[in-house]
Amino acid sequence: MQRHIINRKRFVRYKEGAEMYSMCQSKFEKMAKEANAVYKLDKLVLVNCDIFEAYLETFRTGI
Repeated sequence: MQRHIINRKRFVRYKEGAEMYSMCQSKFEKMAKEANAVYKLDKLVLVNCDIFEAYLETFRTGI
């Protein structure tokens, strides 16, 4: 069994995060805010992917 290590960022901007999670930017922004994963530094906005993913997992269905 091979292990693949993915080099991923801990923080992303809205546009990049929306692309990473295959959703439109407005939906990503809304969910990131609901997850309290948003960091604002003056005009720079970053989303913590670890917090966002934990929030995203709460929507998982047991199909």
